[in-house]
Amino acid sequence: MEYDEVRHEVDLVVPVKTLDRAKTRLTSATGGDPVSHAALALALALDTVSAAVATPAVRRVVTITSDPAVAAEMAALGVESVPEPAEPGLNAALRHGAHALRSTRVGALQADLPALKPDELQAAIEAAGYRRAFVADRQGTGTTLLLAAPGAELDPRFGVGSAGHHRSSGAVPLSGQWPTLRCDVDTEADLRLAFGLGLGARTANALPAWTT
Repeated sequence: MEYDEVRHEVDLVVPVKTLDRAKTRLTSATGGDPVSHAALALALALDTVSAAVATPAVRRVVTITSDPAVAAEMAALGVESVPEPAEPGLNAALRHGAHALRSTRVGALQADLPALKPDELQAAIEAAGYRRAFVADRQGTGTTLLLAAPGAELDPRFGVGSAGHHRSSGAVPLSGQWPTLRCDVDTEADLRLAFGLGLGARTANALPAWTT
């Protein structure tokens, strides 16, 4: 393995809520049907994780979830799942996952990037170098990817305005275009934008009739 490949390797933590709690603002996209909604929420996560697994700089992916259906589907991809910790909240889940990995370098990737292309994730990891760094969402206020410096804590600050919080905590904002890495999906409008970028197969198959 080349030196630069070793330098940029990272293990990623991906948080995935139980499907009955995930992506509640997307219910309009599936007509309010809970079964279709759960299938879409699962597809978003599976396509995101599949892209991460296919990224050369990503050595390992672990999902943080207490949903047995999610864990089973991730296992089929060869991805380990760790149950959510007793402490509530996304940042607690990410800290829990990072500690479970016990790796030299960890990162946090949001689970709602269904158009994610491995080459964009690879480019972002390489652009970070040895630094603690993050990628903001397309609006510039949220965070889709956070990378710890090698040997350092992840220190996640996700939530409203997380891009600003990560910047204030010393993380370096990465400025690459990377449209599929910046396109997280919370609403039907987001889903339409991701559709235009090219969705992963699972999300495409789970989409409602307006995409056909």
